[in-house]
Amino acid sequence: MTRHVIAALLVAAACASRGPIPSPAPLQASRPAGITREQLNGAALELALPLHWRSDANGNGEIDPAELAEIWGLDPARPLAHWVRDGAFTPAFRQAWAAVWARAGAAPARASGAPVSGFDAARQAAITREVAQSYFSVLESDFRGEPAEDRELVRHVLRAAALVERLHARQLGTLGMDAQIQAGDGLSRLAFYVNQGPWCSAPATESDLDCTAVAPRYPRLSGMYPADLQADRGFCAALAADPRHEALMDPFTLVVRDDSGALAAVPYHRAWPEDMRAVAAELRAAAKAVESPSEAALKAYLAAAAQAFEDGSWQAADEAWARMNAENSRWYLRVAPDEVYWDPCSLKAGFQVSFARIDGRSLAWQRRLDPLRGDMEFALAAMAGPPYAVRSVSFHLPDFIDVVVNAGDARAPRGATVGQSLPNWGPVANEGRGRTVAMVNFYQDPESRAVLRQRAASIFCPATMARWSEDPDSEVLDTVLHEAAHNLGPAHEYAVGGRKAEQIFGGPAASMLEELKAQTSALWLGDWLAGKGVVERGLAERSHVRSVAWVCGQLSQGMYDAQGKLKPYPSLAAIQLGSFLRDGALAWRPDAPAANGTDRGCLDLDVGRWPEAVTKLETQVLSVKARGDAPAAAALVAAFVDGPWPQRDVRSLVTERWRRFPSATFLYSVRVDD
Repeated sequence: MTRHVIAALLVAAACASRGPIPSPAPLQASRPAGITREQLNGAALELALPLHWRSDANGNGEIDPAELAEIWGLDPARPLAHWVRDGAFTPAFRQAWAAVWARAGAAPARASGAPVSGFDAARQAAITREVAQSYFSVLESDFRGEPAEDRELVRHVLRAAALVERLHARQLGTLGMDAQIQAGDGLSRLAFYVNQGPWCSAPATESDLDCTAVAPRYPRLSGMYPADLQADRGFCAALAADPRHEALMDPFTLVVRDDSGALAAVPYHRAWPEDMRAVAAELRAAAKAVESPSEAALKAYLAAAAQAFEDGSWQAADEAWARMNAENSRWYLRVAPDEVYWDPCSLKAGFQVSFARIDGRSLAWQRRLDPLRGDMEFALAAMAGPPYAVRSVSFHLPDFIDVVVNAGDARAPRGATVGQSLPNWGPVANEGRGRTVAMVNFYQDPESRAVLRQRAASIFCPATMARWSEDPDSEVLDTVLHEAAHNLGPAHEYAVGGRKAEQIFGGPAASMLEELKAQTSALWLGDWLAGKGVVERGLAERSHVRSVAWVCGQLSQGMYDAQGKLKPYPSLAAIQLGSFLRDGALAWRPDAPAANGTDRGCLDLDVGRWPEAVTKLETQVLSVKARGDAPAAAALVAAFVDGPWPQRDVRSLVTERWRRFPSATFLYSVRVDD
């Protein structure tokens, strides 16, 4: 394996020496034998150095300037020019790389060393376990040979992305906390960067009170609500019950206390005007750089987004954004406050940047599925039942994109969003004119593929594993249909008796139900399309196997976060697993060998019983949303997430096997200049 070496190296770092970086040393100095490029990259991360040796292209066994990639955002104060100048390494790089070699070569000794003076040993060990649950995959984008217009666009978007990271840190309540990380504590600095704050997020450590990148431990308080309000664990429900709930729950506002002590909502552009104006300036500069007539839609969106950051005109920016597509721009860019899952109440939109290049393969899927959008809506509306009524839908099917950089709320600590439908509010969303994307360059590296296959083989029975496929269509079908389904049936803006889902179910449950609807609809629509001959039956079945593997991965994350908030994806996965086990679409065979030939007990997918079981759950979920039936939603959670259903034993076994392997954390490297 490759990046597994990084995880092993980080485990050995619990008692690491964290002295000052040694004096400069020549790159050709004597080196310990047997150290690999992967080990060096792991040691660089352990030191929180943004240095990644992409490959030994000339085979000389030494890193060369052309082989260096910089990890975006890890050390923004020291750009690439700090390390390479005029085609040669700087003294600063030579000094840092000597430290990398020393750290990589000293790994065995570090494991038995004494605890570091001045650092709490339990905290340090917990942070080591946190980081060791990831392997690091670097997504590289090189624009050095691209036209000057493109390179200037990229420069300004990256600067805007750095500012959005700052804005999202304000939202998280973590801005400036990293200043308290002691010099030389690279592992804590890496963990802080990955998690965008001091609190741990990996499944085995997120509830460990010792796991913090900053000592002493900060209480986890959102930057979106007054601290005294958050002292009451039920404050989210109190917001929904407040007479001014409509303003307080607005996704684009910060909740504060006014001069009288009452709660008030402040629009983002007024809450943080300096940072908002700085983002706007970069977006306007990016728009100015775009001169090609073929990129008129991108230029218009950049200008509209800049204006929104200054005056809160998010709907106008959405209108401009929705006019971009895979046929009128080579780029995908979303810079806005969007998703709410990060927020303790699942109400407030988190600032994000997703910047990517369009992958033209999506056009074939769009041409295949576009004519069926109305039929899809009719089918789901029939299952939802009254009071939901079929509506005209005109959403765009997913564009495929190759991500250049994700920032802010879009930069996940582990794993990655591989599909997204936006916006979530306003006329563009309500009228089905939003955009959906499938992010197709995640998990394509050899290690990610190998890890997923090994995980699946430890859980699936041989007959189910025989359907495993890595063909591109089986990988993306589920994502395409999931994102399409967000625009079908009772969606974000659907209301029952004038009340929207957040008010009926509560923010976290509403988010979970919407994702459960989308994911179950993706399973149902796969068979529906196969029945119509639009996709091959075998493709649908291979896609279902990968969907069950996704369920297993989500189960391994745990149902609730460290604050007791329901996690939308793991909880929907638990509902799917329990429902399908109950109805025979899945079967746990306790005495059968898994496909890896080592583990006993495995999961089988019954393709004959699958469609009926999926239809049963799909009808149930759609009708719960259509009726606004909060007790029925709570019953789903009670039965399959919290209850004593036997599938909890299966969950435990699946979780243990899945967690044997570290999970991907994606880092980004963008090269614009020589």
